[in-house]
Amino acid sequence: MAITMILLLGALFAIISVVIFFFDLSLYLALPLVLLFILFQWLISPVIVSSSAKLRYLKEGENPFLERMVRDLASKSQISVPRLAVVPEETPNAFVFGRTTSSATLAVHEGLLKFRPEEIEAVVAHEIGHLKHNDVTIMTLASAVPLIAYIIARALLWGSRGSRRKDAGTIILVGAVSFLVYLVSQLLVLYLSRSREYFADTYSAYVTGKPRNLRSALAKLSYGLSISSKESTGLRAFYIEDPQESKDEIRTIVRRKAEYDLDHDGTLDERELELAMEKEAERSPFGRANDLFSTHPSTFRRILLLKRIEEELDQGQFTGDIYRFI
Repeated sequence: MAITMILLLGALFAIISVVIFFFDLSLYLALPLVLLFILFQWLISPVIVSSSAKLRYLKEGENPFLERMVRDLASKSQISVPRLAVVPEETPNAFVFGRTTSSATLAVHEGLLKFRPEEIEAVVAHEIGHLKHNDVTIMTLASAVPLIAYIIARALLWGSRGSRRKDAGTIILVGAVSFLVYLVSQLLVLYLSRSREYFADTYSAYVTGKPRNLRSALAKLSYGLSISSKESTGLRAFYIEDPQESKDEIRTIVRRKAEYDLDHDGTLDERELELAMEKEAERSPFGRANDLFSTHPSTFRRILLLKRIEEELDQGQFTGDIYRFI
């Protein structure tokens, strides 16, 4: 994550330097404007997420089971207890957001609360992992880089067509460089987003000591999201599971239903679905080309990672760097 952030900030520095050089701007004017833009995004993002998700914040004592679980996991993780909210959605999902770890909100869909208690705990531990790793702050700052590059590129390529000091060729060149920085930085942000999901999965396995529960929860989340008729929202990157990617994954499994229906009863039960996902991960161990443009790693590969961790835990060997399998 640190290396990715260095590359992102390096890309931002490069494009700002190019713009300053070609258009004779003042460094003392350009840099504060960029910092103000990032600060504005950091300040406004939680408000946008909260209103978009239609959250209902829980009052103290309203859901003792969930409150106790979050409090215990936060204590184990040595972080502040996040505010709790419920999203009135029957599709199962969960996410965290906020400006800092200490002011974060953990939101769960009503559909998730119908899972088994140990599966809910595994999902909540995943979200606590995001807070433990400061992902809410890192991703907000990281996502500002491609946005700034895109705004510069659009302003130059589709905005002003001329300049008193510079010819059109210079403007197009700088705009093209800005657009290239936008594409590269966007791929880096997506990579960072996928990486943080692996880290949060691993943290959940570590803090609960039962990766089997998160494996089961991910399979059920993927299936539950795949049968929803609702369109995916702009919050896809925040969720533990991306609804659109879940639809694509389950569609792949359904095409091979006869192979995965072990008891030949015409349906895939929870265990058969999980085994199907493991098989799909083994079919393409290096992922697919379109994974580069995904906010989440495939559920197939996440389940395979958790299986490896479970094998180590069963042998009592899961020591040292808990993230070494990522």
